[in-house]
Amino acid sequence: MDTTVTLKATATQAAVTLPAIGQGSWYMGEGLAPRRDEVRALQQGLDLGLRLIDTAEMYADGGAEEVVGEALKGRREQAFLVSKVYPWNAGKRSAIQACEDSLQRLGTDYLDMYLLHWPGSIPLEETLHAFEQLQASGKIKRFGVSNFDIDELQQWHRLSGDDSAVNQVLYHLGSRGIEHSLRPWQRQQNMPVMAYCPLAQGGRLRRELFGHPELQALAAELKVTVPQLLLAWAIRPVDGQRDVIAIPKAVQPEHVRQNAEALNLVLSNEALARLDAAFPAPGRKTALDIV
Repeated sequence: MDTTVTLKATATQAAVTLPAIGQGSWYMGEGLAPRRDEVRALQQGLDLGLRLIDTAEMYADGGAEEVVGEALKGRREQAFLVSKVYPWNAGKRSAIQACEDSLQRLGTDYLDMYLLHWPGSIPLEETLHAFEQLQASGKIKRFGVSNFDIDELQQWHRLSGDDSAVNQVLYHLGSRGIEHSLRPWQRQQNMPVMAYCPLAQGGRLRRELFGHPELQALAAELKVTVPQLLLAWAIRPVDGQRDVIAIPKAVQPEHVRQNAEALNLVLSNEALARLDAAFPAPGRKTALDIV
């Protein structure tokens, strides 16, 4: 069973294949858990094959990048490292500086991918120019965007062509709005989705999902946890093709292990139908969910 997602080749990079589950770092570096535990969790994830690690200059004001950097000491080449730039730092010169600051906190001289965290007031042409400069200088290998709905993504694609690697958006069983038009369009462009909050982290909805009787019953039948069920659903193949990389955050060793095991959980058509019935996809275009 193929549990990978492929980032297509660009003008400067060969295609790369990644596990469909990576690791997030949102809320790391904020003192919510001991730093050594956060570092150990990321290293454990790498040991279990969760190569992609996602972070951002926004997370803990750079603190999450420092945690990730500590986790990658001596093993940078094992990771596919992604960070994101604030929209107000995404200008011709400011994006160069922001990237260099991120690299310093991460203790590395390059990023595998750099994303614009969400659309802002700086013209996209300017951001793209900066990204291309960073790419030409070897500081980033790929670039893309985050929190772009279809109109914004189409505008970005007109400028960047096929060189834009991904769009990172909120996506989980209780938030399926991207399935109406955004995800189908991305599939046409061979542009994978990076799914943040795949376990509906935070807020009321997480409790609704985790406590939902159908999810609890199905998880029990499959002898898995509800989070594993949600992850397997998020990365499920559509028409035989995987195009979603989920990036849950975990600190506890058991949670990291369960996330990695979810890669190999295959949901039957019957299981998928039950989940669809409990949380149906929208029948019309809805506003993009953002946290």
